[in-house]
Amino acid sequence: MEFSAFDVAATHAVNSLSGSNSVLDNVMISVSAFGVPLLVLAVAAQWWRRPDRSHNRHVLVAAGFAFLLGLAINQIILVFVHRIRPYDAGITHLLVNPSGDPSFPSDHATVTFAIGATFLLHGMRRLSLCFLAAAVLVAFSRVYIGIHYTGDVLGGALTGIVAALVVRAVYREGTRADRLITGIF
Repeated sequence: MEFSAFDVAATHAVNSLSGSNSVLDNVMISVSAFGVPLLVLAVAAQWWRRPDRSHNRHVLVAAGFAFLLGLAINQIILVFVHRIRPYDAGITHLLVNPSGDPSFPSDHATVTFAIGATFLLHGMRRLSLCFLAAAVLVAFSRVYIGIHYTGDVLGGALTGIVAALVVRAVYREGTRADRLITGIF
């Protein structure tokens, strides 16, 4: 995959912020490492939320499906796109251990945006804003630590949003399958 000048410049601009403040570096490393698991825990914690429990559970299951669909779409993309990591191209300096898989698209951005978009598409605006803010922070951290290009996280965000839209169209609230799944526990 060829790099656009804007993608390289944006990636370099974000990554050039790293290395000058060890506290910020450690925060970004932690956000990158723990952002997805913490977001998943925050979603799972909503399972027992009281107001409109069946709708909440439907949204949580939809978020899980969007999460998985987004990752599946990424695997298909990886068959066709083999973008090297920006640190291998000499564009970024790396704050963490290198990754062995291709750079595009970012799985972290995919799953975090799939969750945030799912909540937004289901009318849970307050939670969706929190989850989307977390998604932006996780995506930014991936560029900051040097593991991804900005185009990788934008591509991952798009994949996550598309996955959420597909799940919203296919997985309907109140169906027999939905009642069965959301009735657990």
